[in-house]
Amino acid sequence: MEIVYVYTKKRSEFGRQCNFSDRQAELHVDIIPDPSLAENFIVRNPVDTGIQCVQEMSEHEVNTERFETDSRGINHTEGGWPKDINPQEVEQVMRFRKKVEKDEMYINTIQQLGTVMEHCIRQNNAIDIYEEYFEDVEIDQVDEVPSAKTINVFRDPNEIKRTATHISWFPDGPRKLAVAYCNLEFQGSSPDTSMDSYIWDIENPNKPEMVMKPVSPLVCLEYNPKDAHVLLGGCYNGQIAYWDTRKGSQPVEVSPIEHSHRDPAYKVIWIQSKTGTECFSASTDGQVLWWDIRKMGEPTEKLILDPTKKQDITKAEGAMCLEYEPTIPTKFMVGLEQGGIMSCNRKAKTPAEKIVAIYKNHHGPVYSLQRNPFFPKNFLSVGDWTARIWSEDIRESSIMWTKYHTSYLTDGCWSPIRPSVFYTTKMDGTLDIWDFIFKQNDPTLSLQVCDDALHSIRVQEQGRLVACGSELGTTTLLELSDSLCTLQRNEKALVTAMFERETRREKILDARHREMKLKERVKSSQAGQQEEEQPEADPDDEDLVEKAEKEFWDIIENEKAQREKKAAQLAQLEGQNAVNGEKGDQEAEGEKSNGTPEDTQKAD
Repeated sequence: MEIVYVYTKKRSEFGRQCNFSDRQAELHVDIIPDPSLAENFIVRNPVDTGIQCVQEMSEHEVNTERFETDSRGINHTEGGWPKDINPQEVEQVMRFRKKVEKDEMYINTIQQLGTVMEHCIRQNNAIDIYEEYFEDVEIDQVDEVPSAKTINVFRDPNEIKRTATHISWFPDGPRKLAVAYCNLEFQGSSPDTSMDSYIWDIENPNKPEMVMKPVSPLVCLEYNPKDAHVLLGGCYNGQIAYWDTRKGSQPVEVSPIEHSHRDPAYKVIWIQSKTGTECFSASTDGQVLWWDIRKMGEPTEKLILDPTKKQDITKAEGAMCLEYEPTIPTKFMVGLEQGGIMSCNRKAKTPAEKIVAIYKNHHGPVYSLQRNPFFPKNFLSVGDWTARIWSEDIRESSIMWTKYHTSYLTDGCWSPIRPSVFYTTKMDGTLDIWDFIFKQNDPTLSLQVCDDALHSIRVQEQGRLVACGSELGTTTLLELSDSLCTLQRNEKALVTAMFERETRREKILDARHREMKLKERVKSSQAGQQEEEQPEADPDDEDLVEKAEKEFWDIIENEKAQREKKAAQLAQLEGQNAVNGEKGDQEAEGEKSNGTPEDTQKAD
């Protein structure tokens, strides 16, 4: 029930209506400006004021609900058969078709349909909707400024954050991302720290698509390029495991701990083989082990990274990274903990012959190693505060290198699309993109990806998407601009010329350095012979120290004598000047008293 009460008031109670009329303006007060007051003010010129007529609003982006798609097929079958004909019987179908094709109605119908179809086809052929009108016209390429934008951020779902130590892209298109999580600090993990690693769908950063549960935290993780369902992982305790995503989160098989690495397995790589089941791993225990995932009981082969080539495990140097190019299946490279790079031949007969060459120039562990996809003879190494480009022909020095940064470098890789572009990550959270065709002293683009240290980087094979893993378990997905993903004009030829020029220069410098070393050796050998001959010729010669002392004091005595001589000469000169001054004064006084002959004549 609703109660309504209406308040009313008469028009007469409002009072008299106001009537306005126009009249001429009247001047009541006229205040003249005071010039003294104007001196207290400064004229602003120009005076600009920004006025926003529209209500200010902040930009806000929201991801829409994820739309799940499903692929389904359609089964097309022939229908419209008479009841007395079984379409499964081929003979009955053939007889019926022949009978229908002889009918005059059938022929007339086909002819009518044919004219309609012919008309449509001719209409389509009259205008080529796919015709390129300006094929011969060259479009002026506008130099786009290199840039990158963040697409997604995948965070470690656990409360205790771990480092995203390794990233691997799904082989069949940029749809998934496998990330290994592990705390690499010695005894830095608490019992509550999770050991899980994850596979992410790049369009869904809220929840991982699949959880992988290893026996020990994964340091590295790699998709099998031949079978996208299989992943290989290297554990912190040195074991090697592999997963099949069709069989769940638990590993299918794990290597026995007694036949595995004794240190964390920092790198695992699939080998180009017919079966697609062979792989190898490296660790800081100084070993490279080959495996076949069909029988993980023990490694199929073993190499101890002993620089002396004696296969002594006590002298072996720890491995931090591996490099394997499928186009060169017999060769592989190992980045060592002491800053060296070991080039190895997998098909050598003896273990000693497997170590072919050692390249040394880094001051700390080599964290990344990769051959240029377009020029396999040249490879990139990242360690300490710099990234270096090497040529296989020169072992003494790299042919190109970046400047020494203030922050430590942690990882790096080549662009799969452009031969002159490579990427490096640093401890200050920045991603540097280098294009040495454009400039060599500084990166072409430097991005502050996050506030904590970046640890790993991986570029998708199409070259547009880059994933960076940080120390706190955040994986940032970046999309690069077209200029960084498009092969430039004559780029391959320019890179070839640059690599050849720098290689030639290093060879010349190396030859010059060897020549100087040889001269020094010859000089030192000649000096040694003279020293041996000198005691026989003059046995009473003084001791070298006493001789040097005597020469020193002789020099000092000579210096003293020269200084005393100079002081005496100066004193003599001063005395002569003083005598000459006195004589001059006496002559002047005499002239004043006697006067000159001219003065006397004037007086007369």
